[in-house]
Amino acid sequence: MSSKARKTAKSTRKEESPEALKKRGERINEILAQNYPDARCSLNFRSPYQLLVATILSAQCTDERVNQVTPAFFARFPSPEELAKAPLEEIEQYIRSTGFYRNKAKALKGMAEALVAQHGGQVPSTMEELVKLPGVGRKTANVVLGNCFNTPGITVDTHVSRVAQRLGLTKNTQQDAIEQDLMQCIPQRDWTNFSHRVILHGRNICRARKPRCEICPLKEECDFVRKSGAH
Repeated sequence: MSSKARKTAKSTRKEESPEALKKRGERINEILAQNYPDARCSLNFRSPYQLLVATILSAQCTDERVNQVTPAFFARFPSPEELAKAPLEEIEQYIRSTGFYRNKAKALKGMAEALVAQHGGQVPSTMEELVKLPGVGRKTANVVLGNCFNTPGITVDTHVSRVAQRLGLTKNTQQDAIEQDLMQCIPQRDWTNFSHRVILHGRNICRARKPRCEICPLKEECDFVRKSGAH
């Protein structure tokens, strides 16, 4: 066998059984827990309503920017009732710097109107009810459920998508499919914390450009490292 062939064979992970993938997922989860013991949601909030708003605003925007915008936003719109009554133009003024502000303003107003009309101004605590709200998909719902209602959920953002694919925990590219794959190999009790840890890992180590593979605590479990020869 040529040296090139040996390198290719070495870099290719054998097709894993569901049981083997689950065990590897558990190892990855344990390593992340050891390296990021204090990982938490980086959006600032004091209530389910505030986290719901902040998560909608975080689409295509950094959490840091959202945290700069929300204090004034919540001072003006402290409840779904106040937000539901507000003109779209006024909502837009408060969130302009988060990007896509017109679409976000429509989603926020529609969400607030639905909370008032259908839930007495309270944020519902189930996935089924949350995803019926304007602007709320499974990603946003899992953020709220995991951080406000102690219901474990895997939040698939760009960091989780990238890291999960590089680790070989999923071959899918769609968020909902990636979520389902991760649910099969990560212990349910850790779904929310796993999401926080992976997001932090993606920001600090497993970056989209120039990932820091040489210092990554997961490099022994990583398909990206195996295939690229990074070390």
